[in-house]
Amino acid sequence: MFFYTARPGGRRYRPVVDRLAVPMSGALAFFGSAGLALGLGGVGELRPCWFSLGVFAVGGALLGRLSRPMAAPVIGLVGWLFYNGYVVHRYAVLGWAGGGVELGRMGLLTCVALVGAWSATRPRRRIRTEQWALQSLHRGRNGRERLEG
Repeated sequence: MFFYTARPGGRRYRPVVDRLAVPMSGALAFFGSAGLALGLGGVGELRPCWFSLGVFAVGGALLGRLSRPMAAPVIGLVGWLFYNGYVVHRYAVLGWAGGGVELGRMGLLTCVALVGAWSATRPRRRIRTEQWALQSLHRGRNGRERLEG
């Protein structure tokens, strides 16, 4: 759904894209993570290394740019499930390697999705406002008083 907005004082309208809801972001994270796991398996990088974790982090950040900030924990958790099940432990077997390692991976995937969502929601430019003195509004050109009535 597209809405249109204009900057204050501007004459051009530009579309405003609505962010994806949390369930839709979760579904896209599911299919995107499955595709990433298949792609990593196709290139022979289906092992726990910095490259495979980085690929999942970039995928989460790209999906985060399309989603609302509330969807970041869902994106991070789904990404971690696929990373842990298919990359780290293989054959869809989830394992727990300790709180520091697994919570660090889960936190990384959640944080990159959150940073992606926040960077997409902030305004593109700083909105400038002007302050006018009330006396200048009642004067015409060249500083002369306007006749009222």
